[in-house]
Amino acid sequence: MAICLVSRTGRQLQRYDNMGRRQVVGCIPYRFRIEDDGTISDELEVLIITSQKGQGMMFPKGGWELDESKTEAALRESFEEAGVLGNVECELGKWNFLSKSQGTFYEGFMFPLLVKEELEMWPEKDVRQRIWMTVEDAREVCRHWWMKEALDILVERLASPLEQKVEDELSGFQSL
Repeated sequence: MAICLVSRTGRQLQRYDNMGRRQVVGCIPYRFRIEDDGTISDELEVLIITSQKGQGMMFPKGGWELDESKTEAALRESFEEAGVLGNVECELGKWNFLSKSQGTFYEGFMFPLLVKEELEMWPEKDVRQRIWMTVEDAREVCRHWWMKEALDILVERLASPLEQKVEDELSGFQSL
């Protein structure tokens, strides 16, 4: 499989909503920590990246373009900015926010990305760092409030099936 190691640039294909806000799409790449013995733990880890200018940390995100779906844009941004591939899951939500650095309004969509592959080479490898960390650490270092809200939604969504499994096991145990 051939992989392009150049990021898309330009605004020719950029999407805008009916209020003139630029539409962006991002992902929260995640995995469950692998223990030293090779077993998969219940501890959630997320991948956070540095901004291109090194002024903070965030999750991968970028422009949603006319020739792609939201999920395709989310996967592309995760590949270009963080060098990860995986399964894009159900949308976490939509946020409207103002970019302080550019004074521009945006409409942002976030998705979870269950990481299946971490690449050694990717388009923005030379301008970004990627770091796996706990949810608590990511919440602390992420510079965007709306991405923190998306992270909270992801954590709640992933905890629900685990909590249900524990409840099912406990109720089965109590009925014996």
